[in-house]
Amino acid sequence: MSDDLRIRLLAEDDWDAVVALEHDAYAADGLSEGREALQSRALASPQTCFVLEQDGTVRGYLLSLPYPPLRCPDLDRPEEAVFASDNLHVHDLVIAEDLRGREVALGFIRYFREQASEQGFERISMVAVRGTDILLRLLGYRAHREVTVPSCYGKRAVYMSMPVAAG
Repeated sequence: MSDDLRIRLLAEDDWDAVVALEHDAYAADGLSEGREALQSRALASPQTCFVLEQDGTVRGYLLSLPYPPLRCPDLDRPEEAVFASDNLHVHDLVIAEDLRGREVALGFIRYFREQASEQGFERISMVAVRGTDILLRLLGYRAHREVTVPSCYGKRAVYMSMPVAAG
């Protein structure tokens, strides 16, 4: 990752930027959830939610929360429960469009895995949307086609997971 980018914990003042990035990334596909739902996910586990900052500006974010294995949040409603689980579910990862394709996401994912390991999580899961399952397989994630993903994630959504200690 380049020197002008840094990763830090998500702070209250970051929400306007996070909501804008989320909307830009997902609204055209009908996958945007809005501020209340996003904040509910972060409130469930603030120590596992991060932003990518460049020159004091939020340019990306990653929201994750402990979640039972082989399950995922429903995009249509805010989180109401906090789960005790050794599975850390990446609910959302967005990088500003002009930073994509520069291995920024890969650096962010590596940092996240280190944090997950340090915090004692054993597995990481996520729902791949819009064909991102291909990239995630290359990073060591395994598709769980037996898991029915809520329709709100879109037709091509795939639940995936990997051990934190892998690769």
